[in-house]
Amino acid sequence: MLNTKYVIAAGLCVGGLLLSVAPSVGAAELKVGYVDIQRIFRNAPSAVQAAKDIEKEFSGRDQDLQKMAKKLQGLQESMEKNAVTMSESERRNKEREFADLSREFQRKQREFREDLSLRQNEALATITEKATKVIRQIADSEKFDLILQDVVWVSPRLDITDKVVKALSDGK
Repeated sequence: MLNTKYVIAAGLCVGGLLLSVAPSVGAAELKVGYVDIQRIFRNAPSAVQAAKDIEKEFSGRDQDLQKMAKKLQGLQESMEKNAVTMSESERRNKEREFADLSREFQRKQREFREDLSLRQNEALATITEKATKVIRQIADSEKFDLILQDVVWVSPRLDITDKVVKALSDGK
């Protein structure tokens, strides 16, 4: 087990070392930028177009699923409403029909979600790749030493996201 005095002494030494190095790093004029990748996904023309394309691509299947859900709901309501007047074999047939349709609905819904997720991930990967190239070009041309993304907070003066969105808009 470590002695608390040694841990505190080591911490003070590391802290002092960092403070002694900090002025030399500041003197080098480190140029830092920040990119909000989520904003790029929302605002870049290629991202907006990809979202529209995906919506268009999957709208037919989505409508089919909504129709199937309504059919299931109607079948269930019919079974509940007419349960007393149905014969045993009619009731079993309706229950079997409902169970089959329900399984088919769940399968199609699962496939829809998986296909949609795969397609969205492909689009995001393409947009991310384009954005990364643009970010590197901006970093080179404007002599950035470091460009960050995914941080808790950043000063707006470091944010270069608008430059990246504009460059993506120009390059489409």
